Amino acid sequence: MIEIIPNFHPVLVHFPIAFITSALAFTAVGALSNKKPYASLILMAGRWMLWGAVLFALMSAVFGWFAYNSVDHDEISHAAMTVHRNWALVTLAVLLALSVLDLWRGRAEKKQSPNFLILLMLAWLLMMTTAWHGGELVYRYGLGVMSLPKTAGHDHPHAHGDMQMPDEAALHEGGHLHGHDESVLDEASSSSTPATAIQGTTPQKVGHTHAPGTPPHTD
Repeated sequence: MIEIIPNFHPVLVHFPIAFITSALAFTAVGALSNKKPYASLILMAGRWMLWGAVLFALMSAVFGWFAYNSVDHDEISHAAMTVHRNWALVTLAVLLALSVLDLWRGRAEKKQSPNFLILLMLAWLLMMTTAWHGGELVYRYGLGVMSLPKTAGHDHPHAHGDMQMPDEAALHEGGHLHGHDESVLDEASSSSTPATAIQGTTPQKVGHTHAPGTPPHTD
């Protein structure tokens, strides 16, 4: 197996979802326009989409079974895996039944009936439910994930309005300078704030003048 993923099940599961959705769309449009000259072509496209959904659902089920028996998990995630597996098996059974029915109707040259469209919609709902539980296995229980990002202590602005210039870093009372880059300290030392103030030492005397009449004093 390719090391980037535990198995090929995550690669294949998107295809039956796309195919069954397309099959439902084409069949519905063809049924609504059955008196149009192009209705037969649309219905034929729906049939091909249905067969594509069956084919990739079979492949996904095979690799999904391998994943079910090989992915590391605990007791809680095992229960979630079992729920996903059961929904997948029911969905696959309905798709196989629809494919047999479609094959029989095609050989008998019968037109699509509203009941077939209802069954196809049921298969689509089952597929979406299966996909929902499959997504929970990864995003809720973390199954099949080889590594997770380390977010502890990671804090930086994501928008231009939150960005600060280097000389606007948080300079708090007591001379503590906070920032992600050591260059902030160098730039702060070259700004108008004396370096001795940042280091917490006694500031040097700076010459100054007083207004006329101010009594002399010693610093």
